[in-house]
Amino acid sequence: MNTELVIFDLDGTLLDTIGDLAVACNAMLALRGLPQHSYEEYCHFVGNGILRLVERALPEVLRTPENVAAARADFVKYYIDHIDCHTKPYAGIPELLAELKRRGVRMAVASNKFQEGTEKLIARFFPGVEFVAVFGQRPNVPLKPDPAVVDEILARARTPKERVLYVGDSGVDMQTARAAGVRSAGVTWGFRDREELQAAGACYLVDRPEQLIALL
Repeated sequence: MNTELVIFDLDGTLLDTIGDLAVACNAMLALRGLPQHSYEEYCHFVGNGILRLVERALPEVLRTPENVAAARADFVKYYIDHIDCHTKPYAGIPELLAELKRRGVRMAVASNKFQEGTEKLIARFFPGVEFVAVFGQRPNVPLKPDPAVVDEILARARTPKERVLYVGDSGVDMQTARAAGVRSAGVTWGFRDREELQAAGACYLVDRPEQLIALL
């Protein structure tokens, strides 16, 4: 297939971030004297950006635009200072990135996490990896599954769609790849299950990072 570019989702794909996301969101809820949530619940809250995460964490009666905006601000303030307390790369990811680099395959990141957080985590955990682009949530750029972020990466990399593999852990990621017209690999070590990935149209399912090499 001669893959020239691999685009990675971040949370649930490259990094296990759910612990820090959960702690930060629960800290935001504690400030308000509200009920907190479990690790398992947060696995289903994430994937559509921080605004949706805090909205889902709030009791439904409190999900007004004003409350959600204030909650997001409190979340980001806490999270950016504690972003790497529990977060770590999934087993095999550093080796996978090193192998892609050795083979001359370019890499990029397309995340729904806010841009500052995305950049901070990539710099913290993958300082020696050269990415074509590291894109998170930015003003005036629609979130995935809108393909805008993938289209922007393709334009920067000047890579034909048939030579691109998009890798993610959620239905949102598989929908993004399909909307962008690129092949998708759904990883099963992340926050969502195989059924969601299959239902969203994953071209491939992989259980371990090294299996991605066979898809190049």
